[in-house]
Amino acid sequence: MNNAETAIGAKRVCVIGAGAAGSFAAIRAAERGADVTVFEKNRDVGRKLRITGKGRCNVTNDCDAREMMNAITKNPRFLYGALARFSPADTIAYFEGLGVRLKTERGRRVFPESDDANEIANALGDEMMRLGVRLVRAQVRSVAPSDDGRGAFEVTSERGAERFDAVIVATGGVSYPGTGSTGDGLRIARSLGVATTALIPSLVPVVTVEDCSPMMGLSLKNVRLDITDAATKRVFSEQGEMLFTHFGVSGPLVLSASAHMRPDPSSYRMTIDLKPALDEKTLDRRITADLEKNRSREFKNSLGALLPSSIIGEVVSRSGIEPTKKCAQITKAERAALGKVLKGFELTPRSFRPIAEAIVTSGGVDVAALDPRTMEAKSIPGLYFAGEVVDVDAFTGGYNLQIAFATGRLAGESASARSAEAQ
Repeated sequence: MNNAETAIGAKRVCVIGAGAAGSFAAIRAAERGADVTVFEKNRDVGRKLRITGKGRCNVTNDCDAREMMNAITKNPRFLYGALARFSPADTIAYFEGLGVRLKTERGRRVFPESDDANEIANALGDEMMRLGVRLVRAQVRSVAPSDDGRGAFEVTSERGAERFDAVIVATGGVSYPGTGSTGDGLRIARSLGVATTALIPSLVPVVTVEDCSPMMGLSLKNVRLDITDAATKRVFSEQGEMLFTHFGVSGPLVLSASAHMRPDPSSYRMTIDLKPALDEKTLDRRITADLEKNRSREFKNSLGALLPSSIIGEVVSRSGIEPTKKCAQITKAERAALGKVLKGFELTPRSFRPIAEAIVTSGGVDVAALDPRTMEAKSIPGLYFAGEVVDVDAFTGGYNLQIAFATGRLAGESASARSAEAQ
């Protein structure tokens, strides 16, 4: 159905934001016969989508319902209905139905075969166009219930004021503000008296007490990262890739770990196993062999086959072994000390990087203020919220986009159903 074919008298649905959640909301509402207008302040549809997954767009995770729920770190029970109605399998089928060929990689992460996030964003934009969704490139300044008692809304943008029967707010959080996620939806919620929760970064790099600048740019692959709390309880343990930066650490492992270190990362401890494939005895044999090969060299110059060059200085320092000591003179106890450093390279978190650098905003519209069956605000019939603007988030791996797609689709379906009932 295009604009010319929209049924006479069809109720009008406004979607604020043309990102992952907003696009799905608009498409679903249009599929169900609503006259849909999307307000997007950016020039492009899905600007944040276009940079996710390092520009490859990890659209979902090919997991079952239980695994999906286990990956949600904030308010998983609220999402049960939305995800039951639109699962990761449904997402995969949906994009393939739009002609996007997908592939599944390590950790069941699903990407377009093209490795191009633009293909995902463009597919959604094209589908909105096919369905006759009207796109207005303007920022919404306010949303207000009409005062005529008919349950409609007046939406005011840079283009003036328009009347709608239902409004879906899908503006994202406050992460990556350059993509347009600047808290617009939260301001709208607060102006209407819809409760919001505190905003904190999630899936965010970590600033460390230790000076990591000598190791800046070093990417460690196939290492294990453990996070322990103040009671030395392990709260996170995974193997993968991480990155040293001028301020501390980042990369997939660290971003995932940060979700377990909220709200104060300084009360946790990070431990890196640089050689997780080797147990202590096997590692000691490897160290012994390397020292023997370099027996006439100084210790500081003997670790090139074992470690990347930029981390050797720090490992040597932490081992307590005199850097200029000849390898042939290193004792069994010193070998054990070196092995301990390699299996337990510790870092002390100080803080998270600013929320603008986080992949996801944790916090937002309070789920207690929303009906999980519809995404509708309990206090304002016809007003819906979807995606990152809501206080729900998950680990990395495609889970957050799945949440956006599922909640957006549910909001679009609910808003169009309400519109139909209001006729």
